[in-house]
Amino acid sequence: MDLNLILVVMVIVIALIFDFTNGFHDAANAIATSVSTRALTPRVALIMAAVMNIFGALMGTEVAKTIGEGIIDISHYSLSTDTGLQREGLVIVLAALVGACTWNLITWWFGLPSSSSHALIGGLVGAGLASATAVKWTGIVQHVIVPMFASPVIGFLLGFILMKIVLWLFANFPYHRTMRNFRLAQTLSAAAMALGHGLQDAQKTMGVIVMALIAGGYGETHQVFDPATGDMQIPLWVKLAAAGAISLGTYSGGWRIMRTLGRKIIDLDPARGFVAETISAAVLYLSAFVFHAPISTTHTITSAILGVGSTRRFSAVRWGVAGNIVIAWFLTLPAAAAVAAVMFFAIHGLVGIV
Repeated sequence: MDLNLILVVMVIVIALIFDFTNGFHDAANAIATSVSTRALTPRVALIMAAVMNIFGALMGTEVAKTIGEGIIDISHYSLSTDTGLQREGLVIVLAALVGACTWNLITWWFGLPSSSSHALIGGLVGAGLASATAVKWTGIVQHVIVPMFASPVIGFLLGFILMKIVLWLFANFPYHRTMRNFRLAQTLSAAAMALGHGLQDAQKTMGVIVMALIAGGYGETHQVFDPATGDMQIPLWVKLAAAGAISLGTYSGGWRIMRTLGRKIIDLDPARGFVAETISAAVLYLSAFVFHAPISTTHTITSAILGVGSTRRFSAVRWGVAGNIVIAWFLTLPAAAAVAAVMFFAIHGLVGIV
């Protein structure tokens, strides 16, 4: 059997495994606040999030194109008819995925809501550097680094401001009835957040699968380029596979991280949960549809929770827990890159022997 075909299949399988880990790792992003405020039961919340992830994954492809074309340049491998060069391109993508999966599992084990998106991007950069492949630093700065810092700041500030407005508007309303109404409203805000999670995170896996098809010389076979414009397009089977994997991962839950987001940072009430989810969903949609940036759903919801929590009083937020989360955020890119670089040399050597 053709070794390149085996590598393409391996990349697709591991990409879907990454997508699955992304689902259970980031399930908390969409539903932790709703579960912690008892707006939804855990099982109902997971089912709702899984379904909305599927719809979100099918809503666009711009983030997938950013991942597939805007992080590293694999054209040297994909345009070559040399099977050895194509094989090296596949090893790069495979090593990147292993690095991302490894970091996802480490942070999941410790219950830290780190970014699956940045784990994947870090893996691509690490494997790219290890293989002396051109890394598109301008694109990374524009689409990764700037949003990495901007989205948490925006999430925090908007969460704080909108929560202050909500507190002012409902100051004279009966507390318990108002909280019941916000608990009902959280069903919608959690669904919107889950839709945004599918829109952002499933697309990243689509981009990696298309990269593998291109690197392995199967781009034309699967029509990954629009014949009229030459732009990258995502085949329907890739969309459905990525949507299904992230949905299954979401349904399997992510209880360790859910406890961190829902309970350990701050004790949320339904009003604050609703505002945090609404702000996070809005930022996710804006970044996907307007800026085409693969931002972190984890960073966005965590910062929004910190923002709404700070309106109670700054001491109400458990800043020690928040500090550990921020440390994990900064470690994600270099840690995933380091694992991916090591895996590139290991897999490259193994493939060379075969």
